[in-house]
Amino acid sequence: MFQLPPLPAYAGEEHETFRATVRAFVEREIAPHVAAWDEAGTFPRELYARAAAIGLTGVGYPEELGGTPADVFMAMAGAEEVARAGSGGLQASLGTHGIALPPILAHGSSELQRRVVPPVLAGREIAALAITEPGGGSDVAALRTTAVLEPAEGCYVVHGEKTFITSGMRADWLTVAVRTDPQNRGPGGVSLLVIPGDTPGLTRTELKKTGWWASDTAHLRFDGCRVPAANLVGREGEGFRAIMANFNHERLLMATMACMYAQVCTEEALDWARQRSTFGAPLAERQVIRHKLVDMLRRVEAARALVYELAWRVQHRHGDAGALVARTSLAKVEATQAMQFCADQAVQILGGMGYMRGTKSERLYREVKVMMIGGGSEEIMKDLAARQLGI
Repeated sequence: MFQLPPLPAYAGEEHETFRATVRAFVEREIAPHVAAWDEAGTFPRELYARAAAIGLTGVGYPEELGGTPADVFMAMAGAEEVARAGSGGLQASLGTHGIALPPILAHGSSELQRRVVPPVLAGREIAALAITEPGGGSDVAALRTTAVLEPAEGCYVVHGEKTFITSGMRADWLTVAVRTDPQNRGPGGVSLLVIPGDTPGLTRTELKKTGWWASDTAHLRFDGCRVPAANLVGREGEGFRAIMANFNHERLLMATMACMYAQVCTEEALDWARQRSTFGAPLAERQVIRHKLVDMLRRVEAARALVYELAWRVQHRHGDAGALVARTSLAKVEATQAMQFCADQAVQILGGMGYMRGTKSERLYREVKVMMIGGGSEEIMKDLAARQLGI
């Protein structure tokens, strides 16, 4: 395994200590099992509690809610180390609280936070985010799921559907984007509502995918679900802004993960090239293979430099909001393209073995497209960046 020097300006001793803890956890609890979990289409629910026990789940959350306050680089360190196992499906489901809880933390009432956040950070319960609908993904302002307030009962009545929801099958809490103002068909009519997983009228259907097999993905249907009004996140009509802010953090972490997935493919290809001999010499001695490996490494490091520079700007609030949105969009595109390139080249270098289930490169090759689509497709990211930059 190759190791390039870390970027010292972005991390301190505490980050590296945490990184070492997570790496040991991944090597012990995750890496030996990811292939079997992928084939099984799931992983043990107990893994959430084990991840919580080492502080992985609570990074960046307030101590009074069971978390550990930390900067963006601590979250990135944890994401990178889990990504080393080479299973996007496992990482996606294990980390869905990272997109489900932030809106609650930023805008939810203290009572809602105390009810939802601590059990999730402790690994006893699972939280998922439900935004995408069958009729649209990135166009959040056009969502159709409705939540109509019935003041006499003190609850919202929810009707609609969500799809492609990660952890949707077994989530105990769902942070759901709803339209609370049927007359407002734009972003001003969008709100966020936390819906318990055992709410009557909620049905879930498992979806089968090209990749991310270890992650449960669901289609959700809300048929007259009655949800306490106290579960509204913030005020009515404020959901769209909260969703957009949440997207920025999600995209940064997706870019971080994509860089590590690209490195994992490069490492596996390099290891194979050193061991595999053809016509009396190791593959690594063939110039064409060495050039492929160097091109892979170049793409990894260029993407990672862009992602870490973005993270520094986010951490220090350097630059206006529009510029950060544009940089985040560009970083996600660059990182996922690096992952796509490295996964493709790794499978090519591994040859027949690269097409066999069980190798990291084969699994990540199947998972590339969801990284390029999820959290905002490449096309949406480019267009968003162009608008923010005035192009």
